Amino acid sequence: MRDRSGMALRVEADRLYLLDQSRLPQEQRWLAIDDVDALVEAIHALRTRGAPMIAIAAALLVAVRAERGDDRDALAEAVARLRRARPTAVNLMHAMDALADALAAPDWRAAVIASAEALHDGDRALCDALAAHGAALIGAGERILTHCNTGGLATAGIGTALGVIRRAHEQDKGVSVWVDETRPLLQGARLTAWELGELGVPYLLITDSMAAGLMAAGRVDRVIVGADRIAANGDVANKIGTYGLAVLARHHGVPFAVAAPHTTLDPACATGTAIPIEQRAAAEVRGVTGAAGELCWAPADAPVDNPAFDVTPAALVDHWVLDTGVFDAAAVAAGALTHGGAGLPAAAPG
Repeated sequence: MRDRSGMALRVEADRLYLLDQSRLPQEQRWLAIDDVDALVEAIHALRTRGAPMIAIAAALLVAVRAERGDDRDALAEAVARLRRARPTAVNLMHAMDALADALAAPDWRAAVIASAEALHDGDRALCDALAAHGAALIGAGERILTHCNTGGLATAGIGTALGVIRRAHEQDKGVSVWVDETRPLLQGARLTAWELGELGVPYLLITDSMAAGLMAAGRVDRVIVGADRIAANGDVANKIGTYGLAVLARHHGVPFAVAAPHTTLDPACATGTAIPIEQRAAAEVRGVTGAAGELCWAPADAPVDNPAFDVTPAALVDHWVLDTGVFDAAAVAAGALTHGGAGLPAAAPG
C-alpha cells in the first residue's frame, strides 16, 4: 500500500497514524493505530472524528492489517466491529460494507487494499468537487457562520463545509467566519478556529448562544454546516446545535446550507426520525477535559442528557451541497438524494 499523508491521517511504512484531535490546539501528537481496539477507542474518545475521516481511517486500518497478513476471518471480524463504532455516521457503514464486499472477492487481500485506497483517494476528490460547487454560492465579503469542525481534520481532503469556505477564501472573495464554539466538546473553538488560523481565513470565535443576536443584528450572511447522515428526504443529522441554527436562520432570512459528500447520504433512511442518535458521557457536559487537564463546573452527580447530534428537518435547509452539485428543496423533493443527485438539475448559484 502506498504511503499517504493528510492533515489528520498518515500511512507510513504500512502503519496507520492519526492526529490526536483531543489534544488540539495545544499539542499536535500523532497516534500509531495498530489494531481495531486502538481505533475504536480513538473514535469513542474523539481522538479521530468527522464522518468521512472515521470511515477512511477504518478502511485504511483494515487494509494495513490485510497487508500485514491477517486472515480473512480476522479481517471480517474487524470490519464488523468497526462498522458498529459510531452509530450515527453513515459514511463508516458504507465504507465497511465496501470492504466486506472486497473480502468476498477471489483475490480478497488485494481487493481489500485496493478498496481502502480508492475510498481514501475518492474522499479527497469528493471534497474538492463539493468545495467548488459550494464556493459558487458565496458572494464577495460574506460573513459565514459554521458549527463544529468540517475541514481537513474531519476528512481525507480539504473538508466539507470548511472546504467550501476555504475555496471561497482562495478565490479572493474576502469571506470571514463566525465560529461557533460548539458545545459540549468545543470542536469549533479547539479545531475549526485552529484550522482557519492555519489557512489565514479571518474568523471570530463565538459561544453557541450568540448566533441569534448576530443574526438579528444582520451580521450573518450565510450558515454552512456539515453532516453525519442525510436521509432520503433531506433531513440532516449533524452535531448537536445544528437544528437550533437552522431555526434561527429561517426566522432571520439567512440562507442555510449543508455540505457533505454523497457518501453521507443514506437513501435507505426515509426521514431523520430513523437516524440513531449517539448518547455520550455525562462528564462532557459537567465539565471539560483536554490537554490542560480536567475542569468540572457542575455538581459531580448532576444528571445529564448528552445527545451528540440533532436532526434538522429538510424544510429548514436551503441548499444541499454535494460533490455532484448544489441542490435546492425542489430537487430534493424530486428524489435527488436517493441517488446522490446524479441526473438531476442542480440549483442555480446565489
